[in-house]
Amino acid sequence: MKILTVGPHPDDVEFGCAALLIQEVKKGNEVRILLATKGEASTSGTPEERVEEARSAAKIIGAVVDFIEVGGDCHIQDTIPNRLAIAREIRKFRPNVILSPHPDPNQHPDHVAVANMVRDASRLARYGGVEELRPLGTHSIDHLYYYSITQTFGARPDIVIDVSEVHTQWVEAMRCHKTQMRTRSYVDLVESRARSLGAAIGADFAIGLWVNDPICLGSISELTKSSRHY
Repeated sequence: MKILTVGPHPDDVEFGCAALLIQEVKKGNEVRILLATKGEASTSGTPEERVEEARSAAKIIGAVVDFIEVGGDCHIQDTIPNRLAIAREIRKFRPNVILSPHPDPNQHPDHVAVANMVRDASRLARYGGVEELRPLGTHSIDHLYYYSITQTFGARPDIVIDVSEVHTQWVEAMRCHKTQMRTRSYVDLVESRARSLGAAIGADFAIGLWVNDPICLGSISELTKSSRHY
């Protein structure tokens, strides 16, 4: 399986869903991280520092990390050229699953713009008549899931995954982003959320995902795990 994870800034993927990626790499699946900026507008850390932090974290995760130009930090706009740029990357990598930031509007505007572009690019990637994409051939993904970066949205996650076994490696990947720890302890924030969500399913740590489309099963008996402990 191939998994493409799109992040607005360096560190967003690590804080939002890196534990899931570590799990999949351990299973032998291929993971690629695509970042939309180099953190050019960051209060702490230069773009060069942040790129190096992202590459160090990717090594720990076991993923390949690449960068795409769609306007720059705090300047990302949901435009047709930017959608096509992401769709082009989708056709190149040909993932089964895409993980994208949650599209809730009450957060960093780059997160929202990237979420909407990824959703639309996933659709454009499968259209055979898009002239700009024609040389790469069409590609349809199987699943698009949304992850939360540092905030918890009002609606509970549609899917909750136990990540307890990779917790240590996940923290190591997050701590690569040293420049971002100068103003806030993001690791503590993320861990608190993961611990709380884990408690709801009887695990030490968990990560939630939101679905873009209904999950399709062949039968109800395919649901083999439950969070119901009362």
